[in-house]
Amino acid sequence: MNKRGRWAEHPELLQQRSRQGVIKATTLESLDMTSKVIYRRCLPGGPWQRLLPGIILLHQAPPTVEERVIGALLHAGPHALVTGVEACRRHGLRPRELPPDDDVHVLIPHEHKVRSAEFVTVERTHRLPEPRIRDNVPLAPLVRATTDACRRLRTVEPIGRLLVEAIQRGRCSPEALAHELNTGSKRGTAIPRRILGEWKDLCSVAEARAKILSRSLTFQPSHWNPRICDSRGEYIGRPDAWWDDVALAWEIDSFDFHFYREDYKRTVLRNTRYATAGITVVQTLPSRLMADPAGVLAELEAAHLAASARPRPPVSLVDRAA
Repeated sequence: MNKRGRWAEHPELLQQRSRQGVIKATTLESLDMTSKVIYRRCLPGGPWQRLLPGIILLHQAPPTVEERVIGALLHAGPHALVTGVEACRRHGLRPRELPPDDDVHVLIPHEHKVRSAEFVTVERTHRLPEPRIRDNVPLAPLVRATTDACRRLRTVEPIGRLLVEAIQRGRCSPEALAHELNTGSKRGTAIPRRILGEWKDLCSVAEARAKILSRSLTFQPSHWNPRICDSRGEYIGRPDAWWDDVALAWEIDSFDFHFYREDYKRTVLRNTRYATAGITVVQTLPSRLMADPAGVLAELEAAHLAASARPRPPVSLVDRAA
């Protein structure tokens, strides 16, 4: 009688019962493999490795991100779904805008008793959302994934970058993000709620970032979103930021966010009006506010110096609210 079990007689069962080479120890035992054999095969030099408590990886190479996610879901059990940074990445947010996070954050129903382990952060919740399936992985909706990621961060810069990315690339509304922060656990929400609150009075999230960045300038803007007219009272534009003493305009272009030709056409016409009126204008792509803030500040300082060296053109503010 062969005592090695079905797994030895039919080795293909190991791959069939696993998810991309990740398998629970209890599944191996159901194939007549003893815990002693499992342990021995996971020893250094053996063919397998222990990924998490009770979770086996059927090779010895370093686990991939995909294998870690599968292991986290197997560890967390039925109805678990991925949230936080990894879910944001799988929803299509750009990795360079996401904070580094090697952990896999999962949500489970509150009544399930599963603890965090190693690289898996398990969060029990009374508000388990309906999953969004991407590549056979259940994810929290992007609004929830973003706010869950923000709650684990502690500083303004990475939280701001993540919120901007979710709004601009993920099409999450600031109102939906604020609602989620106010509805769920309040732990870790003070900074993202404050940031979103500051953005309510601004025309765009990119402009919000610009307003924060402008505080580092030697000469700060005198106005935000004023209406500018020429000497005849004809409309010229409504720049995001304006230095009235030298007639300097700062425009945060929408092109690398919206990707619409009509937006680009309007931008060209607007800049033509600025040039005709003699206004100095600095254009900044939203992505540069994050990727190269020092460069943006240097350009604004240089533009202010150049604008102050020429006669101020005969333009005026229609609405003067700073």
